[in-house]
Amino acid sequence: MTAATIAGGAVSEPVDSERRTPTQADYFDAARRILPGGAFGSYALPEDVGLVIRKGAGPRLQNVDGRWYIDYVCGAGALILGHAHPSIVEAARDQVGEGLHFFGNLHEPALRLAARLVEIVPCAEKLIFSTTGSEATAYALRLARAHTGRDKILKFEGAFHGNHDYSIFSIAPSALSNYPHGRPDSAGVPRPLHDTVLVAPYNDLETVRRIVEAERADLAAIIVEPVQRIVFPHPDFLPGLRKICDDNDVRLVFDEVVTGFRLGLGGAQAYYGVTPDLASYGKIVGGGGPLSCVAGRAEIIDLADPARRGEPAFVYVNGTLHGNPVAAAAGLASLEMLERPGVYEELHATSVAFLAECQAIIDRHRLPALAAGEASLWQILFLDVPPASHADLMRQDTARARALDLELLRNGVCVLPNVRRFTSLVHAPAEYEDTLGALDAACRAIA
Repeated sequence: MTAATIAGGAVSEPVDSERRTPTQADYFDAARRILPGGAFGSYALPEDVGLVIRKGAGPRLQNVDGRWYIDYVCGAGALILGHAHPSIVEAARDQVGEGLHFFGNLHEPALRLAARLVEIVPCAEKLIFSTTGSEATAYALRLARAHTGRDKILKFEGAFHGNHDYSIFSIAPSALSNYPHGRPDSAGVPRPLHDTVLVAPYNDLETVRRIVEAERADLAAIIVEPVQRIVFPHPDFLPGLRKICDDNDVRLVFDEVVTGFRLGLGGAQAYYGVTPDLASYGKIVGGGGPLSCVAGRAEIIDLADPARRGEPAFVYVNGTLHGNPVAAAAGLASLEMLERPGVYEELHATSVAFLAECQAIIDRHRLPALAAGEASLWQILFLDVPPASHADLMRQDTARARALDLELLRNGVCVLPNVRRFTSLVHAPAEYEDTLGALDAACRAIA
């Protein structure tokens, strides 16, 4: 039997057969007909390893056929407390009973969350709420352009800042850019932006300085992922960006959609000791729900003050779901857990020990690969040294890395091939032991 349609929220049953629970194959069949590529976005796994998820519980996912997987995707890193954490579930459920969605007025959950975020985030004198990480980076760049009166933005090759037109340049180029000129990764990007979005190599302060000094009359901001995918900054890189921005009157924007509340309560700003002018945060501020924000200097954030409408520098910020109360309640519950003493020290130490055991298995199979990572971010790369830029990542054997990741999926470990992954506070010894067994089998399969 194959599913005929998806209707009423479930795959429909054929009228001429016994009723049965739809299988994962049924859902994939329906997805191919109604979704581009049978996927929700840019990730489409082969069906023999792909998941149609029924539910998540702690560090694991269950597909619609009932098979459980250990999850290292973790909602793109936001689910640092795992799936369906009791405190978050309770907070969200209670708020749903008080109101699922408000618009046009202040409300208590988001105000309480905003107050906590301003206390926690080093750069936050004030903030604005948004709904997604992409919106947050788009608003941050709009604020920076308004504050400086300039149009150009400098980003880094291989960096991902969301799905809007200003971010979709040189995310995954197959050839190095002709700096500072990048290439859009999507059709439909307006031609003028090709000269408005500049590109530099990550961890290369000399090239950044050269571009900024040449473009400073038109350059509004540098936007950077403090940890770019799985590439970590050299000790002088983020401080160097801060100095270059200060020397040239350019705004520094941290994209903390991933690093915020994952590297530590103060995010990358506290972890690396560098304070940007603006910082963008994504779903982790909503406990994994639909909430994001831009935090930063008051004089910049205040450009979005509704009372300034009509002024030349007024920045329009508005969204029906901005400050969603259910996500705000979930975010408050998440922060309460993350503020407990020793939480991050335990997470980081456990993750580093896990990576060392992964490396031991890789070495035992004599694979030319690294269990690369820091804190709770990790990935297995077919490189001989940790990458310092996107150019280094381009050198790895991506086909072999993908083959290993597909074998991990076949052995019950949920990862996205050739994409960074995460550990969480609820990954326990049992999950790590099962993962190491799966890695051993995956290495044996491709060795």
